[in-house]
Amino acid sequence: MRRLIFLAVLLISFSVGSQELNCKLVVNAQQTGNENVQVFKTLEKQLNEFVNNTRWTSKIFKIQERIECSMVINVQNYQSDSFQASIQVQSARPVHNTFYASSLYNFNDKDFNFNYLEYQNLNFNTTQFESNLVSVIAFHVYMILGMDADSFELDGGDIYYKQARDIVSYSQQSNFKGWEPPKGGAQTRSALIKNILSPTFKEIHSVLFNYHFKGLDLMAKDVKKGKTAIVSSLMELESLNKRRPNSFLLRVFFDAKADEISDIFSGGPNVNIADLVSMLSKVAPMHSNKWKNIKF
Repeated sequence: MRRLIFLAVLLISFSVGSQELNCKLVVNAQQTGNENVQVFKTLEKQLNEFVNNTRWTSKIFKIQERIECSMVINVQNYQSDSFQASIQVQSARPVHNTFYASSLYNFNDKDFNFNYLEYQNLNFNTTQFESNLVSVIAFHVYMILGMDADSFELDGGDIYYKQARDIVSYSQQSNFKGWEPPKGGAQTRSALIKNILSPTFKEIHSVLFNYHFKGLDLMAKDVKKGKTAIVSSLMELESLNKRRPNSFLLRVFFDAKADEISDIFSGGPNVNIADLVSMLSKVAPMHSNKWKNIKF
């Protein structure tokens, strides 16, 4: 009997520990004027179960290693099984030897129309389009996984970014917005994944790694050395910006990191920041009010 109990506990622990995400998913339907309709509550419950219970990778995550993230679906309108919405996706990464979590991914996806019948099965297929609802959610899951992996190992996120690219490829046949090949300054899912996998933006991967693993993770032990490493990592963005000024990918990066960068360099100890402030003002002028707070 004790052995059976032990095996049951072991299996439960393995199952729980194998999931990659700890995601809070919210369906906000206030804009519809009918936010209390049961279908929204059912959708929210199903999506929470879908995101948190699906095995997205072959990697085993311990409970404490699960990636903290959130998705907020804002439904603007719906009719029968047709929903018009947007989705705000965020994820964070723990910093070594601290209780602090660093924002990694912050994306407002405005092209999120989908069809959903209450209690319909939500199934993810790695090679085939099932529904726009599933494809959009899965795309952002793999972006979360990629960004997180990049912050712990140089180019560690490639395997997940490539899965996100596959989702884009097979979802383009659906004719839903956001999947179409990027044109001009398009800020879509397809533009995002094309940029992050392009050699043109190769510095973004080393920045994510050096900023977090060699910078933030060191600050609990040596604040000044960690801050210096963060300065060095951010300065890599200067060459990227010269190659592709005001790029979509840089805007995505700073949407997640601008507040944190301002906070890091708004207190001591002193490090050389003259070149950093100048670079940030050129590369991310939309956050100029935050760069003014940098003093140390």
